Amino acid sequence: ARKQRAAAAGAIEAIVAAMQAHPQVAGVQEDGCGALANVCSGDDAAALARKQRAAAAGAIEAIVAAMQAHPQVAGVQQQGCVALVNVCSGTD
Repeated sequence: ARKQRAAAAGAIEAIVAAMQAHPQVAGVQEDGCGALANVCSGDDAAALARKQRAAAAGAIEAIVAAMQAHPQVAGVQQQGCVALVNVCSGTD
């Protein structure tokens, strides 16, 4: 329910916007990836809708950009991988 509330409040778009606004701040990128991973976790219909919303908001590109901008920051790489798994899992 909280993930749905976050998505309904515009959290996905806000996370992507924060990541785009601060591409060189590793902490923003790491936490942004972690937040996307969390809100996009799950495999029910609502979760699939959140994953699609994230993809439409540019989350996949934001995650990849974060990983490319911070190749030596393990936390960004780890959270980026988890976020990609969650955003890209499921059928669409």
